Amino acid sequence: MARYIWQGSLWPSFKWNSERLLHPLGEARKAQGKILGLAEFFELETQADVITEEAVTTAAIEGEKLDRATVRSSVARRLGLPSAGLPPTQRHIEGLVDMLIDATQNHADALTAERLKGWQAALFPTGYSGITRIITGDWRSGDEPMRVVSGPIGKETVHYEAPPAAGVDSMMSEFLEWFATPQANLDGLVRAAVAHFWFVSIHPFEDGNGRIARTIADMALAQDEKTDCRMYSMSAQIEIERDDYYEVLERNQKGNGDITEWMVWFLECLRRAIQRSEAEVQKAADKARMWQELAFLDLNERQKKVINRLRESGEGGFEGGLTTRKYMGMTHTSRTTAKREIADLIVKGLLLKNPGEGRSTSYRLSWREGASPPANPGAR
Repeated sequence: MARYIWQGSLWPSFKWNSERLLHPLGEARKAQGKILGLAEFFELETQADVITEEAVTTAAIEGEKLDRATVRSSVARRLGLPSAGLPPTQRHIEGLVDMLIDATQNHADALTAERLKGWQAALFPTGYSGITRIITGDWRSGDEPMRVVSGPIGKETVHYEAPPAAGVDSMMSEFLEWFATPQANLDGLVRAAVAHFWFVSIHPFEDGNGRIARTIADMALAQDEKTDCRMYSMSAQIEIERDDYYEVLERNQKGNGDITEWMVWFLECLRRAIQRSEAEVQKAADKARMWQELAFLDLNERQKKVINRLRESGEGGFEGGLTTRKYMGMTHTSRTTAKREIADLIVKGLLLKNPGEGRSTSYRLSWREGASPPANPGAR
């Protein structure tokens, strides 16, 4: 009896119960449609936050803790955003960020063996995984079994043993041919789930397989959505559900080729990932709509920054209201400039003065949270 899925007669012709996928697929599609409807308002800054989250969490799933500020610095540089004051980047972080951005921004380009090998080499620029020398930029080789294990040395638990290295090249050729020619009757989200499972079950590299498997799934999702904008992080949700992720993978990799359980879990996790990001995307959309409505006011960047901060803080969230000193601190400008720009915002109807005089003088937004800004600010 076959112990692992690749030893079975069905490999790699997976099967699943389509009826069991109908509900989770429908719910995932509903969540996807909702968030894609906000794509036109999705700002580059918000996209950078999502990529940063993806990089930090996909590494965390494998037990690697990355410094978020350093990752954000690398993302900012790659997207052409301001990076002044951010820490210097590190080569392995740059490699991870490059892979994540390449997978979505260039999702229409062919997924080839050379591309995958380049991704893996970028993850391990020194040729080491921790203190262990590994093969980089090529498939694994040798006669030693490739095993996924946990536990202390000498008492390891073997969760999965991958196919022998001798068969990796032909298995990857078959996988890449399948990925390059999507079946007309295979739903795009289902294809992403299969791609993730198939690749990670081949386990073609000595290290980095999990991160690359999740990136391939992201690429398949970007192809389905036909967008290079990363609006949610699947890895962030997988990291939250990390134990379930590994358990369902293990059960299905020890199965007979029926991966229904994995497919259902993937689709439900995808829905939760999208819903988790929806609130942040909605905030970005609301902010973009607001500035469309206020485009005629001719505000400078300092004024916009302050209005955004007040709005993001919510009603009563900006303790003590906006003062001249706080304006100076947020915008790094002089008292004279701060007073003049606050006065301009009052004239234009965006700020109202709170009760109190002298040192206690403070200001608030002229509209409540959730409401639209004044329709005719200049009339105030």
